Amino acid sequence: MTIFSIIGCGFVADLYMRSFAVHDEVSVALAYDQNPDRLAAFGKHWNVKTASDLKAFLADLPKQSIVLNLTNPSAHFEINSAILNAGHHVYCEKPLALNMPDAVALCELAKEQNLRVAAAPCSVLGEAAQTLIHASNSGTAGKPRLIYADLDDGFIPQAPFKDWISESGAPWPAKDEFRVGCTLEHAGYYLSWLIAMNGAVTRVVAASGNVVADLLPNDAGPDFSTATLFFENGVVARLTCSITAPHDHRIRVIGDDGVLVVKQAWNNAAAVRFHRRMRIRRRLLENPVGRKIKATRKTHPKVGRWGAAAMNFGLGPIEMASAIAEDRPCRIGSDFSLHLTEVALAIHNAGDKDGVRTMKTRCTPMQPMPWFDKATEGGN
Repeated sequence: MTIFSIIGCGFVADLYMRSFAVHDEVSVALAYDQNPDRLAAFGKHWNVKTASDLKAFLADLPKQSIVLNLTNPSAHFEINSAILNAGHHVYCEKPLALNMPDAVALCELAKEQNLRVAAAPCSVLGEAAQTLIHASNSGTAGKPRLIYADLDDGFIPQAPFKDWISESGAPWPAKDEFRVGCTLEHAGYYLSWLIAMNGAVTRVVAASGNVVADLLPNDAGPDFSTATLFFENGVVARLTCSITAPHDHRIRVIGDDGVLVVKQAWNNAAAVRFHRRMRIRRRLLENPVGRKIKATRKTHPKVGRWGAAAMNFGLGPIEMASAIAEDRPCRIGSDFSLHLTEVALAIHNAGDKDGVRTMKTRCTPMQPMPWFDKATEGGN
């Protein structure tokens, strides 16, 4: 049995609990939230034991437990530090920290104490992401040249977000979401795929801004960003994030032989299709009917759609627990999470002037999930 504990019982905590429900091998031992009403509602709804305060929570856990930090981003560094100093591994919701010095300090602290740090998002471990990564890296579309990735969520200021309530009764954290900004909240969903596929980003050319500032709180972070990412392997990617443009969650890998497409970033079971490039007389175009690419082995349990997502949030913590048990690097461990954080912050902080950054951190491409037969590698 794999046992986790949770700090932060808000909106996203229910998504984790829904995900753990499809894993018979997982249980949640203890939960804590600084809001006693929210904590009580969460504990009652999910039948989870609760702690009276943070000190009691950390003291009540066996040493080197895995603690999920699901608090708001402004608390991530403080809570992550407390977890590590208490002798426990950390799995943190995105972002790992709100600045690079804090993110680096967390990873160094974990290393000093022989503990692990990993960070969301974990959709990169899901079937759609791994299938796309496998297809790209095995040459299904020929040599990859360019990637377009879009995380535009529609005109959120006009959405009925005040009515978005989680299963245990927690409201969608609009104040925190707007303060942090859509880049730090969402860019990781595709950045993690891109980094897992191509390895390290060496240079970021980006811009970010507030295009609906008059509709959001005064302290709102950037509500739009666009970035060109230059990878160490030569691939170039363009990534956009916004809460204003019409909903578009496509990612397209453009290769010598055609285009690989996924249309739903937040659906682990989203179709991956290959659109072969062809020539008809003098026209060059991609076949509009894409061939579906599938994993050749059993992948992971799926979670039904709730709200905007059909994602198994449990994949990240379970990957971390497996890595610890098997004494191997975690696929979304400290190097990966630190590099993802650096790239996301470079985009978020670009503004309209300081948009060219050379990356200092590095990581290797991700070890793929064991869901594909070697016979599927190569062309078509």
